[in-house]
Amino acid sequence: MALWGGRFSSGPDAAFKQFNDSLPFDYQLAEQDIVGSIAWAGALLQVNVLDEEEHQELVAALNALLENVQQDLSAVANAGYEDIHSYVETKLIEQVGDLAKKLHTGRSRNDQVATDFRLWSRQCAEQLLAALGSLKSAFVNLAERELGTILPGYTHLQRAQPVLFSHWCMAYVEMLERDESRLQDALIRLNVCPLGSGALAGTAYPIDRETLATNLGFSHASRNSLDAVSDRDFVVELLSCASISMMHLSRFAEDLIFYNSGEAAFIELADNVTSGSSLMPQKKNPDALELIRGKTGRVFGAFSAMMMTLKALPLAYNKDMQEDKEGLFDAMPTWLACIHMAEACIKGLKVNAQTTRKAAQGGHANATELADYLVAKGIPFREGHHIVGQLVQIAIAEGKNLEDLTLETFQQVCAVISDDVYPVLELDAGIAARQALGGTSVTQVELAVRAAKKKQQILVRDANLDDVDAIAGLIQHWAKVGENLPRAKSDMIHSINEFAVTVVDGKITGCASLYIYDTGLAEIRSLGVDPQTPVKGQGMQLVQYLLVKARKLALNRVIVLTRVPGFFTKQGFSYCTKDTLPEKVMKDCDLCLRKDHCDEVAMEFLLKAAKGAVIPCKFVA
Repeated sequence: MALWGGRFSSGPDAAFKQFNDSLPFDYQLAEQDIVGSIAWAGALLQVNVLDEEEHQELVAALNALLENVQQDLSAVANAGYEDIHSYVETKLIEQVGDLAKKLHTGRSRNDQVATDFRLWSRQCAEQLLAALGSLKSAFVNLAERELGTILPGYTHLQRAQPVLFSHWCMAYVEMLERDESRLQDALIRLNVCPLGSGALAGTAYPIDRETLATNLGFSHASRNSLDAVSDRDFVVELLSCASISMMHLSRFAEDLIFYNSGEAAFIELADNVTSGSSLMPQKKNPDALELIRGKTGRVFGAFSAMMMTLKALPLAYNKDMQEDKEGLFDAMPTWLACIHMAEACIKGLKVNAQTTRKAAQGGHANATELADYLVAKGIPFREGHHIVGQLVQIAIAEGKNLEDLTLETFQQVCAVISDDVYPVLELDAGIAARQALGGTSVTQVELAVRAAKKKQQILVRDANLDDVDAIAGLIQHWAKVGENLPRAKSDMIHSINEFAVTVVDGKITGCASLYIYDTGLAEIRSLGVDPQTPVKGQGMQLVQYLLVKARKLALNRVIVLTRVPGFFTKQGFSYCTKDTLPEKVMKDCDLCLRKDHCDEVAMEFLLKAAKGAVIPCKFVA
């Protein structure tokens, strides 16, 4: 059934229908389209377009359809409808008749598909964040396992200076952390609800769009209907995040392909990520890594194609925008699969430590150490650089490493060189000398591994509706012992956008909310951590996360009422008087079990100084 046939005297011919139909790929939005329709039915109930009985009948039918779709999503693709919206509406009509036709009141396919696509993208981004975190853990574990292994470091693919293999691992951890950060930022911007924007001008019905947004787990509703239906920045951002991360994965793959080669033989890949040759039985090919490198191109291509599609589109919606989906539908699963495959390669990796050490000893990689030695003897670095160059020429001519040259040979070039040069030229000494922050010394790499392990244990993120039960359990626990005010579950649902949670091993183990008052003031409330969790530092990370959020919202001051002032003092809070707090804060005290013998103190964190200078927070989101 077409959703637009009344204006036309005849239908599309077969060729145009095939060219125009999007169901063969937008069937992937079936679950999101139904979930959005359930929320829209609730909005229509609130404005009396549907009565209670009609609403219940529609929601029951939509839930039944959702169950069918979840059982066999692929069957939707070949159903023969124009798009996912016509599929859902037709199936709904089959169940409840003309009542289903009421559901599209005040809604357009334009705001509908924009909502569906954001819901799908949000879910996919959250899966990718989890996968990136898991890959980081694999790198950190490998770094910890190979802490003493020395590897030649390269520039221009020439041996340059020795580094720890663990230092190489931690370089990719840094890249992955930036990938995570970019994706988290993109997730914040995409988590805006366009539903209720109509075709382009908004809806004529008094829909509470903020409640609608909250019910769908969005942070807020879009502010401009023209932009809402035509905005695909979130697609571009996700493809940009995917492209940058795939570039990192491709560099990682290229490194390991080289390290795995017969010429280097630094590592051996596990059988489960390699294949053999149909002709040459001795071969063990790094196919997983080569495919990661190869698939990077298709992700880059999707990003370029999306930019080209959007670059000249006038406001608002245009059918060109139907091309927004296939690239992202391909790029995001490709990115996810490459992350998983990279993790499999890392977990099965065997490092040939003797080979890497021998290679690090060759190529005169200790030349810089010799130059630094000369500087310590009072020779300017530029002159020392020249002297070492002469010595390298002699070593090459004699077929020796620098450390194998005789003292007489050294002194013929530079008289200040003495016997104490030989310990400096040892491989381990060169590693140990790199003690500055970010260097390759064992001490610095151990610190980097330790810091990464601490961070990877705790994920801090904005809460969503799936977290409500866990948040309710935490708040109920601390309310019973009188540490927090009790809160109704319905209140948590309506204020879910105020909450942040900590996640440890996939489980919600902490929560806190940022309640905003008038005049640029906010209060941290409902702070609580599962008392059974062994992972420390969650409360601190929650507070710092909310302070960053408050700063992004341009708030002036964040307050708390607490019985543990020392905890907040360590995070930059200072004491203030309760007289400076809004009256509403004090009214909330009537709900407290200890209101007659309150031992809480008021504290504040100033986000803006008196002259408007922003005070930095410790935590970086």
